Amino acid sequence: MKTNVTLQRFRSLSATLINVMPRAWRPATLLSVLLLLAGCGEPPAEPTAGTAAAEGHSAYNTSLDMRDFMNLILDPTADVLWDSAGWTDSRESGYQELYPTSDEGWDNVRRHAAMIIEIGNMLALPGRAVDNDAWLTYAQGLSQAGALAMEAAAIQNKEDFFQAGAQLYSVCSACHQAYNPEITSKFVTN
Repeated sequence: MKTNVTLQRFRSLSATLINVMPRAWRPATLLSVLLLLAGCGEPPAEPTAGTAAAEGHSAYNTSLDMRDFMNLILDPTADVLWDSAGWTDSRESGYQELYPTSDEGWDNVRRHAAMIIEIGNMLALPGRAVDNDAWLTYAQGLSQAGALAMEAAAIQNKEDFFQAGAQLYSVCSACHQAYNPEITSKFVTN
């Protein structure tokens, strides 16, 4: 509120000065007044992570619950990578490689790999991180797997891209085992 009053007074003062001073002096005088007034007040304090947490709010919006985060953000992004690596071999369709076959396809998986890097960062945010121990290790591992996939996609290296997908799977499986063991049974095939 104090800032608004000061701003109103500044506007009133500057309007008065503009009206009473000679036209030739206006730009230089206004600049001087602006600089003088800018130095008069204290700058507002920047909130720090500690003060934001102490005041009960965060600088990040982490209101999306973990189930939605996984289902709407992480899973679809990881699926693009997993669906673009390796091969299938079946009686019906025979042997088929899943790797991208065009520059556009490799660019697409590279973009999704970059998203995996940032998803790892999002999982480590205060307010979303479950703990400051293994959770952060898994979040960092997710980002590292994304970086490997991104590098492999940039040079269209199928083997490295496959290995990055395997690392991504390992990180996800280990995290699920530690934090949501019942979800791993969903992926077990007989």
